[in-house]
Parts: sequence; structure tokens; C-alpha cells
Amino acid sequence: MIVAFSIAPGSPDESGSYAAAVAEAVRIVRSSGLPHETNAMFTNIEGEWDEVFGVLKQCTEAMTAHHPRVSLVVKADIRPGHTGMLTSKVRRIDEVLGEG
Repeated sequence: MIVAFSIAPGSPDESGSYAAAVAEAVRIVRSSGLPHETNAMFTNIEGEWDEVFGVLKQCTEAMTAHHPRVSLVVKADIRPGHTGMLTSKVRRIDEVLGEG
């Protein structure tokens, strides 16, 4: 499965930024060992159900430890028996566009 998620505290820090809080979640994802990518809006992570949602739980617990309110948005592509989809889905689009 591939899960795209966005997590952020309910309010920014004193400087108006969410970066430090979001960075902690990204650190957890990166240390998970699961295939992942982060862009300006979401972090995508690929793995089995329990692996991926275990990482989301860790991210949520880390953020709620410092912030009384957290926003979590999750979108999942559940396709049992398929792996490597994080890159292959994009590769197929590039091929159609003549770029792959």
C-alpha cells in the first residue's frame, strides 16, 4: 500500500513556522526503512498495512507529545500483492508522456 499523509500541529511555533514539528515526523518516516518521499504538501510511504500505520502512529504520538492539537490527513492506495508502486506509478506516467 501507498499512504500519502500530512501531519501538522494545530498552530505554528513562535516564528509562525510548522517546520520543526513536521521535521520530526519526517525523521520518523526516514528512520522506518520503508520506501518514502516527501514533497511540499505530503509525505508518501509504502509498505504493509501494519508497517505504514505503525509509522503514522509514531508520528502522531511524537507530535501530540509537544502539541495539544494535531491535524492528520491520510490518503491510501491499497493494492494487495503489489510493491514498488511508489516509483513505478510515476514511471508509467513518464512513459506515456514520452519522458521515460
